This record gives sequence, C-alpha cells and structure tokens, in this order.
Amino acid sequence: MDNIKRICLWSGPRNISTALMYSFAQRLDTKVFDEPLYGYYLKHHPQARSYHPGAEDIIQTMESDGEKVIEMMLTNNEKPVLFFKHMTHHLLNLDRGFMKNTINIILTRDPLDMLPSFNKVIQNPSLDDVGYQLHIDLLNYFKRHDITFKVVNSKQILTNPEDALLKLCTFAEIPFEKTMLSWKPQKREEDGIWAKYWYQNVHKSSGFQKYIPKEEDFPSHLNPLLEECLPHYNKLMEYAI
Repeated sequence: MDNIKRICLWSGPRNISTALMYSFAQRLDTKVFDEPLYGYYLKHHPQARSYHPGAEDIIQTMESDGEKVIEMMLTNNEKPVLFFKHMTHHLLNLDRGFMKNTINIILTRDPLDMLPSFNKVIQNPSLDDVGYQLHIDLLNYFKRHDITFKVVNSKQILTNPEDALLKLCTFAEIPFEKTMLSWKPQKREEDGIWAKYWYQNVHKSSGFQKYIPKEEDFPSHLNPLLEECLPHYNKLMEYAI
C-alpha cells in the first residue's frame, strides 16, 4: 500500500456525517467522497430502492458495482488524505477485508435525537435503516480481525468540535487544522445528488451547530424502534472517544 491516509467514516443516517465531511473538505490535503456505496446499496436492496428519495437517479448516476467502488477507494491517490463518508448499511454483503487498509471511524448518535429526525424523511424506519445493530456488527468485525477503530458520538463533536476533531486527527495520524471548524454556507461539488432531500441544514451552516436538546415529545410510534436501538447505542458508547 501507498502512504495515502484513507479515512472511512461509518455512520448511521442523520448523525452529522455530512457536516463532518464538510469539515474535512476544508483541508487542502484532503479529498472527500460522499457515500460512494449508495448506488450499490440501492441497486441490491429492492426494498430500500422503493422508498429512498431519488433512488432511480442515484442508481443511474453512480457506480453500482460495490467491488469497483472498493477498488477505487484503495487505488485513488488524488490527495494525501482521502475521506470517504459511508452509511454502514450500504455495505450489505461486501467483503470487508479492505478495512484493514483504511482508517475506520464509527459515527453514532443518541437515538432519542436521531430517530425523530430520520422519520421526517423516511417514515416508520426499521432497525436496518438506522444502523445501530449494523454498527455493532461492524465493531465486532473490527475486534475479531484486530482492526483498530474509533467510535465518536455526534454530540461529542457538537459540544466540543475542536477537541473531537483533534482526537480523530490524532487517530488518523494527520495534523489537526483549525480550518476544519468552519466553512462557507453553501453546497459542495462533492455532494451526492440526494443532497436536496437531506442536506438543507448543512448548506445553511458555517460550522458545527451547538448541541441543543430536542424539546418536542418523542414520537410514540417510534418507541418500539427506540427500545431496539438503545442497547446497541449503549454498547457503542463504551468505545466512544
């Protein structure tokens, strides 16, 4: 392998993963990639294809061969640091052996905050949609194969962005840069074509927004899913930075 730092962010949806991608995009030494496995996921998951907004356009405009996407990730050398923003559920049945050659970060969020936000775009989500069980599966894979990883909670980033980013940069063995703390409120060319459905808030932002606890009542119809998610989330938090 070359000396390129290939960072894979393994996130669930609505976890400020796009803001973190924007943060890394401020680095002159870094190129960011927005969910390169999304096309593969939708093509090979007919049920998700039926309800994800813009699914057909995503499939038509992205590489949908997962092995080719992985090859791209491992051979791209455009910049010294490559940041791949992924949703963990996009992996489906792909061979995960490539993760031995990437810097792996799991990004999670308290389901009390995350589930109502996700439900506004995709109603009545399942456990597979929101990623908590899949994060545990991935964590266990890392442990079985002696692959180093870090877990970060989105609240940690929002509460103290500089401290969280410093820890992540230290883990990736790259210098922290203060430019990562802010950006211009605008779209980015790297945004996936699904941005119009999901990225309204980050397009208006100029940095990580201060964490504010939700005031509205938790939707009662999501309570069964919350009960499924909490044990996985609590397990993840045992490994959080």
